[in-house]
Amino acid sequence: MKKLGHLNRDIARVLAGMGHTDSLVIADCGLPIPAGVECIDLALALGEPGFARVLDTVLADFQCERAVFADECRAHNPAVVETAAALSRQGVALEWVSHEAFKQRCQAARVVIRTGECTPYANVILHSGVIF
Repeated sequence: MKKLGHLNRDIARVLAGMGHTDSLVIADCGLPIPAGVECIDLALALGEPGFARVLDTVLADFQCERAVFADECRAHNPAVVETAAALSRQGVALEWVSHEAFKQRCQAARVVIRTGECTPYANVILHSGVIF
């Protein structure tokens, strides 16, 4: 049995297969999943598991160099804005795009990890960095 890293076998598999600049999405329960993009659905109930908890567990096992957020969350979700600021303080480059542009970019993701989050615009696209 695995002792360290992400214990969800599907997430662990995706993280192990990521290369530099590949992307994954951590999404609230309302974000549409593009056709052809794998979805790992973690949603149990409204709010469970939450966006921040899932993001923290992924980032503990993933080298992130860039994060993309919907600009609309600045007006509608201060908790996600604070999460973005914390990523920036850790050296992750931030990009803000319209929610429509965000949904278009999701089409290029390796996977969408769907949470039970039910607050507006609680979504991020994470781009893989390198560990050397």
